[in-house]
Amino acid sequence: MPTSKLRPSPGFGLGLRTAHYPELLAARYNVDWFEIISENYMVPGGKPLAILDQIRRDYPIVMHGVSMSIGSPDGPSDDYLKQLKALIRHVDPLWISDHLCWTGVHGHNLHDLYPLPYTEETVAHVVRNVKRVQDYLERPLLLENVSSYVAFASDTLAEWDFVTAIAEESDSLILLDVNNIYVSSVNHGFDARQYLDAIPVGRVQQLHLAGYSDHGHYIVDTHDHPVSEPVWELYEYTLRRFGMVASMIERDGNIPPLAETVAELQRARDIAENLTLKVAA
Repeated sequence: MPTSKLRPSPGFGLGLRTAHYPELLAARYNVDWFEIISENYMVPGGKPLAILDQIRRDYPIVMHGVSMSIGSPDGPSDDYLKQLKALIRHVDPLWISDHLCWTGVHGHNLHDLYPLPYTEETVAHVVRNVKRVQDYLERPLLLENVSSYVAFASDTLAEWDFVTAIAEESDSLILLDVNNIYVSSVNHGFDARQYLDAIPVGRVQQLHLAGYSDHGHYIVDTHDHPVSEPVWELYEYTLRRFGMVASMIERDGNIPPLAETVAELQRARDIAENLTLKVAA
């Protein structure tokens, strides 16, 4: 497989959700691209795929998985990768991504994103899995940092060093979730900017923004609130470091009308445009 290279940013996008299908089919919105959850379309035919085919005539698509389980002992199953590759051929996405985590064992999906121990042994294991996936799919893979609420006693690496090592050693790319970094920084007491400063600029292809739920002593990445002010501030810092990276907003609960989500996305555009003006001045 050729060495991974960043693709030009397509701008500002949203996670495609079924609640917004009618609005998207009725009118054009100020959204540059959409991200789909791969598993929702990994079936032959059906209404979801038919609607997706209509939407992708007007908008570029990226694919984002939630059950590859790149960190599990056996790695992704052959059957999963076969279905994923078939969808890639059908959709022709700008890129594909999943999470740097494990989601199940022995073929059983637990439907959650579980963190990995940050050790050299885990790095070597995940790198082997990533190389296998990239060779099979014949594309670079983006891996997203997940939010976490517990730490392993066996950890020997900082999370940012763990993420970087896997990207560098597997020649893969990074989907940097700004909200997840903030959530984990609050829960574990580290400096979110230190995390960002340690990530290599040439590996970050995409950014995620989302909302969290505040439980007082800890916060949870729930995607059911608007993006918070601290995350918007961290997003601006992220753009200062990495440049105008493709950015999108995720919303999975309490989903508002599409116009409201597009209005929230405009704030990301405004932040990026203001930074561009400051650099040009």
